[in-house]
Amino acid sequence: MQAFAQLLDALSFQPARNAKLRLIEAYLRVTPDPDRGWALAALTGGLDFPAAKPALLRSFGEDRIGAELFHLSYDYVGDLAETLALIWEIDPAAGPPPTLGEVVETLQRATRIQTPAILKHWLDALDSTGRWALLKLLTGALRIGVSARLAKQAAANIGDRPVSEIEDVWHGLSAPYRPLFDWLAGQGPRPQSNMGGAYVPAMLANAIDRAELDTLDPAHFRAEWKWDGIRVQVASSGGVKRLYSRAGEDVSNAFPDIIEAIDFDGVLDGELLVRREEAVAPFNDLQQRLNRKSVTPKMLKEHPAHVRLYDALWLEGEDLRGLSFDERRARLEAWMTMHPRQRFDLSPLVRFTDWAHLAGLREEMRQDGIEGLMLKRGDSPYVAGRPKGPWFKWKRDPMLADCVLMYAQRGHGKRSSFYSDFTFGCWRPSAEGRRELAPVGKAYFGFTDEELRWLDKWVRDHTTNRFGPVREVEHKLVLEIAFDGIGRSTRHKSGVAMRFPRINRIRTDKPADEADTVDNLLRFVP
Repeated sequence: MQAFAQLLDALSFQPARNAKLRLIEAYLRVTPDPDRGWALAALTGGLDFPAAKPALLRSFGEDRIGAELFHLSYDYVGDLAETLALIWEIDPAAGPPPTLGEVVETLQRATRIQTPAILKHWLDALDSTGRWALLKLLTGALRIGVSARLAKQAAANIGDRPVSEIEDVWHGLSAPYRPLFDWLAGQGPRPQSNMGGAYVPAMLANAIDRAELDTLDPAHFRAEWKWDGIRVQVASSGGVKRLYSRAGEDVSNAFPDIIEAIDFDGVLDGELLVRREEAVAPFNDLQQRLNRKSVTPKMLKEHPAHVRLYDALWLEGEDLRGLSFDERRARLEAWMTMHPRQRFDLSPLVRFTDWAHLAGLREEMRQDGIEGLMLKRGDSPYVAGRPKGPWFKWKRDPMLADCVLMYAQRGHGKRSSFYSDFTFGCWRPSAEGRRELAPVGKAYFGFTDEELRWLDKWVRDHTTNRFGPVREVEHKLVLEIAFDGIGRSTRHKSGVAMRFPRINRIRTDKPADEADTVDNLLRFVP
């Protein structure tokens, strides 16, 4: 556990990607099984400990120094693992610290009743860095700037393999990945990939703007609408049917209507939407279905799921990723014509003659459910990751609204000392016939470090009330908020929900009473 703790500590202080890669690679080379496999699982988000949740860890801190002092400390530090690691003290009588393998394997067997005593014993045995790493492992919130792909790249490097080969077999593996490391060391066969029914690492696009388009030949590119849902893969093989998010998370349980409609073998790439009477519903409707372990019959009826297909990666036992986009598209169109399905359709190609023509089409299209355009080279194979050149996303310009800052809360990690989470509102009529502010969204980014320091000081200087970690402020500061979409919502007091809000500009020049109204926001709703 101490070696893993040292790795996490080093990664958290290392900003450079290649340096992080070297740290992980060195750890995987010298650490024996199964610890290195469990570490790889932790770095790729493959570990979960249901019996050791944040509420239990908070109770440890409350018991240790009292509830009020612990929560004041937690509010100041901003990170649960770091707070608890700092207030705990090592007990020399606790014995040697556990190994990473011992931690994972013990917690996988332990019951909820056994878990608290086990964790306290380990916290007694570990130093402050070890305690911090253990607690980070338990909560799953590592926050060390390491993506799953970077960790897989480090594993690929120790076997001198391309990372694409690791990703091809990844979903046929389980931690602690002994067959993977045996193969990388030349001591075992290549693991089975279960291709055709497993997640395929996604190909991603780079952002582009109008000026950059003029450097490209429009004849080389195909255009599609960029639908405002979530990117998914529909995968089926040997009777096993799955729906994966872009990151490879299995979201099948939340969408049984899609799973029931799968009657083929292959892997198809598309956009998950809610669709009613041929129309794409706002993203807020899809959010009602996301992140649920199960859904009710009422939800299935009121929020029917649909997949708009972009691409075919595997089809009827054949890997199509090496073919050009034009060839894959032709295969998918022919297959869909032969086998139309209720829950699936094809995302139409947008026909255009030149970039000016396409820009006009993009400007005219204000239909809800469309974020902009995707541009794909007709000769591009399907390559995992974000290669430069073949695919681009040209998002429509964001919507803007002037809102009033209402509440602020400290951030986490590096932002724990700053008020960086901002709730803002717009005006609406009150019951007394006057105007009042109603919260319409919350933003965590969009500002520079200098602007963050300015906002933090403004919040401290203009606080009017406190509710635990939340500060209410004077209704004087206007923030220009950019957002990608908006819809009606019964879950929010204002009746609207913004899509991807962020702070675009601090409007010190504008009086708060001239900020937008909720009615103004409703004009953006299609």
